[in-house]
Amino acid sequence: MTLFSSHKRNDIYQNLTEQQLDLLVIGGGITGAGITLDAATRGLRTGIIEMNDFAAGTSSRSTKLVHGGLRYLKQFEVKMVAEVGKERAIVYENGPHVTTPEWMMLPFHKGGNFGPLTTNLGLRVYDFLAGVKKDEHRKMFSPAEALKREPLIKKDGLKGAGYYVEYKTDDARLTIEVMKKAVQHGAHAINYVKAVDFLYDEDKKINGVLVEDQLTGEKRKVYAKKVVNAGGPWVDVLREIDGSKKGKTLHLTKGVHLVFSQEQFPLQQAIYFDTPDSRMIFAIPRNNKTYVGTTDTTYEGDIEHPTMTEDDRDYLIQAINYMFPSLTMTVEDVESSWAGLRPLISEEGKNPDEISRKDEIFISNSGLLSMAGGKLTGYRKMAEHAVNTVVDQLQKEEHIMYTKSETHNLPISGGEVGGSKGFAAFKKLKIAEAVGLGIKEETAELLVQKYGANTDVLFSFYENKQAEAKQASIDPIVFAELLYGIEQELVYKPVDFFIRRTGALYFDIEWVRAHKDSVINYMAVTLGWSDEQKHEYIVELDKLLHEAVTPVN
Repeated sequence: MTLFSSHKRNDIYQNLTEQQLDLLVIGGGITGAGITLDAATRGLRTGIIEMNDFAAGTSSRSTKLVHGGLRYLKQFEVKMVAEVGKERAIVYENGPHVTTPEWMMLPFHKGGNFGPLTTNLGLRVYDFLAGVKKDEHRKMFSPAEALKREPLIKKDGLKGAGYYVEYKTDDARLTIEVMKKAVQHGAHAINYVKAVDFLYDEDKKINGVLVEDQLTGEKRKVYAKKVVNAGGPWVDVLREIDGSKKGKTLHLTKGVHLVFSQEQFPLQQAIYFDTPDSRMIFAIPRNNKTYVGTTDTTYEGDIEHPTMTEDDRDYLIQAINYMFPSLTMTVEDVESSWAGLRPLISEEGKNPDEISRKDEIFISNSGLLSMAGGKLTGYRKMAEHAVNTVVDQLQKEEHIMYTKSETHNLPISGGEVGGSKGFAAFKKLKIAEAVGLGIKEETAELLVQKYGANTDVLFSFYENKQAEAKQASIDPIVFAELLYGIEQELVYKPVDFFIRRTGALYFDIEWVRAHKDSVINYMAVTLGWSDEQKHEYIVELDKLLHEAVTPVN
């Protein structure tokens, strides 16, 4: 396996520059990870760089649904609904540990956006276009049945509900697992390495990138036959460096989500509901939390650091109290939050929530390929499209034949469990093994769901590193996850571990507060941080802990 350990960062950085790559991908979100995996499995010498941590941007801050885009039917985007609807099942089967079916209820009220007839018709068309499995076809509920499923929803004016399947995911872990599978296929992947300029040949065609290690400041030249800009919200920044930001540009919108404890928000059933201003909001139970989102507002601030404002928070609390009036939620009930950006392709005259989520590839005169737009659900298809473009160019230029995309039936890392049916038996077996090791059943279930086929490595660390965990004053389960993150998932900073690898800052913020000091002390020693680095990383995590609860205006 190619290297993916923080202990080997220097070697990974060196490997990127040793020989010319066929393809260098800029941007380590789900789009970049997908492109890297598709290219590596076709035999291309592939590298990927990410200036922050993998999935640190949009790909860890979504609504965490691999969903078919039911609302796009209202915009008559039939082709998109059909394509991403079918992709849901592929994403699920290739990584059933990070993606799970979630029955969603769409209540309709008198005067709302949806009614029984239009909802029934829309869901029926959706089932057909998306190729939904028979046992997941939509159902229609009476008001009484809807209230039985979720007693918290507004009773006044309730006319019934639609019931259909979406797929819940851990967006950051999905990205990491795709990246790890790419690395297994020979890709060179590294975080905290930034593209600072492009390299050109005598014909003014891109033939590489000048990169800078954000941890050491060391700059190197990475040469590649083709360069794909998969920078998400930064796509236009990279196009500007290339001098090719012309024609269509990005329109960034911000989405904010709030997290509550199940005690404060005891939601039993995932709900997709409309608000008085005709927006659509998700409320989703997850483990012992409930999260709600999202807002959709035009964003022109710091791309690297979008934050929740009071207006964002208050809007969502008002939406919750409108649909779940018995709760009377207040700002004090918010446990955590996150804010993320959607890099949409600008369309004049449209509101943020009306802009298409379709993807496009821009090809500049210099040969830079920029992937813009798109949805999390369609990442695999977007990657196939991008690599097809690269391969077509290489075949014409070098008369070398490459294979077609192989990712349709390729399990991602952790997904090597025999698909969704195999995972059910696998999960049962691994939970029993974990209990035999002294791990609580509830904890074991969370670990298997998080790491899938890689759970054995976690169990091995748990069983064999008890003494080290004790010496470091770290809970043995936390220590096992931390070791796995450092040695096999390129965790270098505390935020990598507490946000992208575990999701804890969003969904178990007290767990972060409880373990951060001992984790940071261990990381500082084992990764050889300087005193300045340690201070910087502590400040960074503390700032994000504060912002998760306190709005920034």
